[in-house]
Amino acid sequence: MIILKTEEEIEQLREANLVVARTLGEVARWVQPGVTTHRLNQIAEEYIRSQDCVPGFLGLYGFPASVCISVNETVVHGIPSSYVLRDGDIVSVDCGAVTRSGFNGDSTYTFPVGDVAPEVLELLRVTKQSLYLGIEQAVPGHRIGDISNAIQTYCERHGYGVVREMTGHGVGRKLHEDPEVPNYGRRGTGPLIKNGMCIAIEPMINMGGKNVFIDEEAWICRTRDRKPSAHYEHSIAVHHGKPDILSSFDYVKEVLGDRFI
Repeated sequence: MIILKTEEEIEQLREANLVVARTLGEVARWVQPGVTTHRLNQIAEEYIRSQDCVPGFLGLYGFPASVCISVNETVVHGIPSSYVLRDGDIVSVDCGAVTRSGFNGDSTYTFPVGDVAPEVLELLRVTKQSLYLGIEQAVPGHRIGDISNAIQTYCERHGYGVVREMTGHGVGRKLHEDPEVPNYGRRGTGPLIKNGMCIAIEPMINMGGKNVFIDEEAWICRTRDRKPSAHYEHSIAVHHGKPDILSSFDYVKEVLGDRFI
């Protein structure tokens, strides 16, 4: 069941998502060669808790960390570890926070680490742009398939693979609510978009083919051909007849400057 949100609930969601946005900005300060993904997880958790929130992912479905950190060919659900970031890596940080009032923020940014190959930077640019193209379709009277198709069409036009197994989702008092928001599909299909709908749109796009494999015990989803994958995510509200982005990459941009993708 899709739960439409009130004005007050949308503002509560905005508060949660801005905590996530600031957390990603804090993490951005540490994304560099020589830093472990475990350290990035620590930075994120410490900041989230300093904002009177709790990490949205820690313990969710049994997940063992506060953020998902996915490097290179890992698409999503990477578990922080002793892995040391290297020059040329890309690292997706998927972050969630829950406010004291019980609302969830959810956003993801894929960071380049050091000197990244131009073709990989292009994957990041296209994936991020597809996110905004999908968001543009989130208006009353459209359908979820319009969002999905905009993302798929743009990314496939650039020769990339669009992951099928993982999707965006509704967001609210639960991190994952209806509807699912796939990154592929046909225009004019799926649930009708209405004012008050709050969703997380999150393209997961592979440099190679669309196929992935999932280690069910270890959570991790990787590209089958082991080529890099990028992931960007915003939580939005359909509000006053248009998409209202509740999360933000501005804090990341402040830190990265001219390195911002």
